[in-house]
Amino acid sequence: MRRREFITLLGGAAACWPLAAHAQQQGKLPIIGFLGADAVAFGPWTAAFVARMRELGWIEGRTIAIEYRWSEGRPERYAEIAAEFVRLKVDVIVTVGSAVPIVKQATTVIPIVFAVGIDPVGSGLVASLAKPGGNVTGLSLQANDLAGKRLELLRQVVPQLHRLAIMFNAGNAQPALEMADTQAAARKLGLEVAPLEIRQAEDIAPAFQALKAQADAIYVAVDQLVVANRTRILTLALGERLPTIFSTRDFVKVGAFMSYGPNYSDLFRHSADYVDKILRGTKPGDIPVEQPTKFELVINLTTAKALGVTVPESFLLRADEVIE
Repeated sequence: MRRREFITLLGGAAACWPLAAHAQQQGKLPIIGFLGADAVAFGPWTAAFVARMRELGWIEGRTIAIEYRWSEGRPERYAEIAAEFVRLKVDVIVTVGSAVPIVKQATTVIPIVFAVGIDPVGSGLVASLAKPGGNVTGLSLQANDLAGKRLELLRQVVPQLHRLAIMFNAGNAQPALEMADTQAAARKLGLEVAPLEIRQAEDIAPAFQALKAQADAIYVAVDQLVVANRTRILTLALGERLPTIFSTRDFVKVGAFMSYGPNYSDLFRHSADYVDKILRGTKPGDIPVEQPTKFELVINLTTAKALGVTVPESFLLRADEVIE
């Protein structure tokens, strides 16, 4: 680590310590309410967040308390968990964009940081990227820009791609927006689209049955419902011999065909910087929403072989990671 970076890190951490010490003197550590879909699936992302908080001087159990709550992919849990966070008087809530609309209904005072948000302006999470306003800020995925790129990449390795299935949670505004963007991008590429609407875990298997293999690949819009049911989705897709594409490498590591998008662990890690600023007194509405500048292409060769898909060597050389 360079000397300047080290000094900066120490300075940022030291600035946290007086606040933490003051909170301890009052007998209460600052509390973070962390709302995710599933403890196992969120494991790498949670670890990245906690590690960055530690670097900034916020050590779980010593200078900060973290209350973890898991929705298990059931959106109705958002309101329950948000109400619990309000009762606990947490100092900041960390979650993903799809949960924010309901969490905002529970509090307009407690700061909310979304580590992953799909089109936060279009979905009404913030007033603008530069000046979010209110009690919400976080990190945007630029999903509307990435949908077309994902489909272009998918078509390069699945040249017979003519009909695309798009699985999305129709009860969630953010994946619904992503579905619309993906559908528009697919039509520009001359692809037919088969929407697969889900609203709960019980809808996933029937959605695949209704498809009846009448698709060449499946695009999955990620939200907490999808994260909590990733094994089920990947198993059914493989059973139908459907190549899958996601927005994050974490699905590829557990059996998806490919992904293109930002590294979610990096996003959750960076969300800790937002929390740090808020705990030191910055208003969330004054912290601009940032957009990722680095995107990763990841492909699973084991899954490709199971699907009978031959991935060109030139494509593999372009990938940031090839899982075998």
